[in-house]
Amino acid sequence: MQSGAKTLSAGGGASLCCLLLLWLIYSHLLREGQLAVGTCEIVMLNRDSSVPRRTIARQTARCACRRGQIAGTTRARPACVDARIVRSRQWCEMAPCLEGEVCSLLFNRSGWTCTKGSGRIKTVTPLPKEPS
Repeated sequence: MQSGAKTLSAGGGASLCCLLLLWLIYSHLLREGQLAVGTCEIVMLNRDSSVPRRTIARQTARCACRRGQIAGTTRARPACVDARIVRSRQWCEMAPCLEGEVCSLLFNRSGWTCTKGSGRIKTVTPLPKEPS
């Protein structure tokens, strides 16, 4: 019985050591502040409701996109999208609106609108990327 307990204890210690080693490797690869490839996060969000019945929201997102992708919007959240969509300004191809909303390009392709059946309209105009 004692040899079984020692084997179990040794096996548990080895497993714990292995898990600790994996955690150290993972934490080294993904340092604090780094994003996993293909993900985005909102780093700044400002809302201005000073005009009645109108809210102006500005957000800045940080993305770690794969080759051929660029920061965009999918389902009203920051996401990595095909760079061709942004370059060609075919905004609705990245599915930027929420479920149940209809996407339409602005006449000059400077952005898009998301329209709900109730008549609520959100207009989005991306700002050009600031030089780093």
